[in-house]
Amino acid sequence: MRITRLQTWQIPPRWLFLKIETDEGVAGWGEPVLEGRAATVEAAVHELADYLVGQDPRRIEHLWQTLYRGGFYRGGPVLMSAIAGIDQALWDLKGRALGVPVHELLGGACRERMRMYAWTGGDRPGEVAAGAKALVAEGFTAFKMNGTAELAIVDSHARIDEAVARVAEARAAVGPEVGIGIDFHGRVHRPMAKALLRELEPFHPMFVEEPVLPEHLHCLPQITAGLGYPIATGERLHSRYDFRPVLEAGCVDIVQPDLSHCGGITEGRKIAVLAETWDVALAPHCPLGPLTLAASLQVDAVSHNAFIQEQSMGIHYNVGNDVLDYLLDPAPLRIEGGYCAIPQGPGLGVEINEAYVAERARVGHRWRNPVWQHADGSVAEW
Repeated sequence: MRITRLQTWQIPPRWLFLKIETDEGVAGWGEPVLEGRAATVEAAVHELADYLVGQDPRRIEHLWQTLYRGGFYRGGPVLMSAIAGIDQALWDLKGRALGVPVHELLGGACRERMRMYAWTGGDRPGEVAAGAKALVAEGFTAFKMNGTAELAIVDSHARIDEAVARVAEARAAVGPEVGIGIDFHGRVHRPMAKALLRELEPFHPMFVEEPVLPEHLHCLPQITAGLGYPIATGERLHSRYDFRPVLEAGCVDIVQPDLSHCGGITEGRKIAVLAETWDVALAPHCPLGPLTLAASLQVDAVSHNAFIQEQSMGIHYNVGNDVLDYLLDPAPLRIEGGYCAIPQGPGLGVEINEAYVAERARVGHRWRNPVWQHADGSVAEW
């Protein structure tokens, strides 16, 4: 079996799909995308195709190492996202060729279903209580909200009070048993993070995510010491080498690799095992499409330390299309009672509606994240 072609489609709301084809008619799908940089990653995929066409797609580890080490410059969000989608497609292809789900090829599932969470509140969190109540009514036992809009590097305590009030509102709306993930989104700089993290403690967060930007992770031990709830990070870390110093510092409780940004299933599985050696939980980041979600569930299935899975159905970014729209059958990703059964179909376990993908690719997208400014006109972290 040999790879003959890599085909890509940019589709709404902000995704990039990839299909890898072979001379034996077996194909696999992946999602190589970086939010806001889909065209850049698409170009990288087609550059990497030079290493793939004519190769045996079943040699996944060899091809991953070739893509990663074959170029003198390596790592980073663009290249690792391109490799991630290719890797997903190769695992999908191999599973389909053998007629088994990817988790069977990774050693077999250690769970039957995965606890899921949803988003509420938007980028500038508002009406959190109503959204949280609605999600709990749907059966979710956990949700995530943005903790704050933009904050200056040193801001007024009133801004902290506003953020705390929103979390208090959410906790009051859903009661003590529902998990609340609070995403700082890298918007909170070290001086304000120290205060805000401690003010949130009475509300018992399920976790606080990305309390500081990834370039400032060295300061986590100082600002999180003594907190009585978990700290999560990892969506902007792109390999096990990026996660290693964070784990060695003992300053993170939950790792959140994104299976479309961290080198795919191959590297995501290695990150999960690395985290397990430090007794750190796994909660893959996934505000993306059905292929990233399906890939995440395959890694969740074989990772004992996986405890919850993000998904983006109904998220405020999904304008025009949503996660299940591109599937011939939405059943494998259907969430019931706050859980999703581990997909059992071959490969990633989902069937893409290629005709609809091609139709929506004619619309395409040029999604960009907002660019915010502080009151003084300087650029704020989004």
